[in-house]
Amino acid sequence: MGSTRRISGAVVSCHAEPSGSAFFVCVEWRCVRISSKQGHQINEEIRDREVRLVSADGEQLGIMSARDALAKAEEANLDLVKISPNAVPPVCKLMDYGKYKFEQTKREKEAKKNQHVVEIKEVRMSPSIDVNDFNVKLRNAQKFLAEGDRVKVTVRFRGREMAHTEIGRDLLLKFAEQCAEVANMDKEPKLDGRHMSIFLSAKVAKEPKK
Repeated sequence: MGSTRRISGAVVSCHAEPSGSAFFVCVEWRCVRISSKQGHQINEEIRDREVRLVSADGEQLGIMSARDALAKAEEANLDLVKISPNAVPPVCKLMDYGKYKFEQTKREKEAKKNQHVVEIKEVRMSPSIDVNDFNVKLRNAQKFLAEGDRVKVTVRFRGREMAHTEIGRDLLLKFAEQCAEVANMDKEPKLDGRHMSIFLSAKVAKEPKK
């Protein structure tokens, strides 16, 4: 079923999907799909008998019918948005809802961009690793830790090497000691089958005292 409505002062046509999960808003030549799960009731969707209205500047405009509140939104060329549905009566605010959603999406994208997801990187060695290879593995681990990731350091025992697991243990402790300035060893070396491992977590930089 089609109908007309306004969003930020523009008269648009709306066409609901048969499932009722969404509707299409058409403004001139463009149609935008808006989910009913957008999080707010706006404009004609608000059908409460009374609402408490707040202006775009935060001024309390009092309690009135939803129809009168929508009329004020139309006068101000803004949207009527229900911001506190559980209040008695529900609280609605006058705002440019399209601009609000745009800025909210922009903030969420910025937050995700600045968020670092901690990954677990693994460094593998043998008990008989030579000094040069050990140093290469060490530099790789220090790089991972500097990027804020967690590092799993593993020594794999082959054949008769299982009779001398203390060599692998000493190697892991030495590795952790070499990373002590930038990382903490979460637990003591643990043997699991033919593998012995430790986990290193980057130290959190302390804020300078004021």
